[in-house]
Amino acid sequence: MTNHQKRLSVPKSWPVERKTNTFTVKAGAGPHGEAGVPLIIILRDVLGYVDTKKEGRYALNQGTILVNGDAVTDERRPIGMFDILAFTEREEYYRVFPDEGGRLALEAISADAADSRLGKVVNKTQVDGGDFQLTLHDGTNVRVEDGSEYSTKDSLVIDNESKEIVAHFVYEEGALVTAVDGQHAGEIGTIDEIQVTLGSGNNTVSVSQDDGGFETIEPYVVVIDENFTGGDDE
Repeated sequence: MTNHQKRLSVPKSWPVERKTNTFTVKAGAGPHGEAGVPLIIILRDVLGYVDTKKEGRYALNQGTILVNGDAVTDERRPIGMFDILAFTEREEYYRVFPDEGGRLALEAISADAADSRLGKVVNKTQVDGGDFQLTLHDGTNVRVEDGSEYSTKDSLVIDNESKEIVAHFVYEEGALVTAVDGQHAGEIGTIDEIQVTLGSGNNTVSVSQDDGGFETIEPYVVVIDENFTGGDDE
């Protein structure tokens, strides 16, 4: 398989210019599937911390660039929604957050806010021994003894050091959500109504905002907490 990726065919979530050059870096295997953005693109094209892949590899080999609390050395490591990037030497911390048009953007946060990350539950299964496995949107698996309080479409906050659940947000009417795809990507509001669609179609969610609101389909919303929207004020 080729190690190159044409810019014109990259996922719409990638924050890259599509008509400047023919090729860009192809994401490696890892979380977030095809939507994951190679870390080198974040370092080079978004933040401008390096100019070349060689410089990027050198920077990563210093062990001071963390993704979700872990040092990363692979420049092709996929970065996606709600990941936490920490640059310890610079004392800079960012959360990957959906922006207008579904493109991923970096939101500056405090050091304390970088200690944990948000994940949407996309699957729940019972495993051997009676425990339950919760699978998050990025492929992370979290094991819990009692799965009765957790449902798909809920959101969890995972501590980056212990990898344990530190908060749980239920998907329900009245919950604070952000749209992560579609024409309202990046917008934040409160679920006003969940409209169940008969058959195989997606349920529709009505979201209210101070200045109005919008409707979108259920897969496009993620439950968040107000602490995940305040940037450096957290």
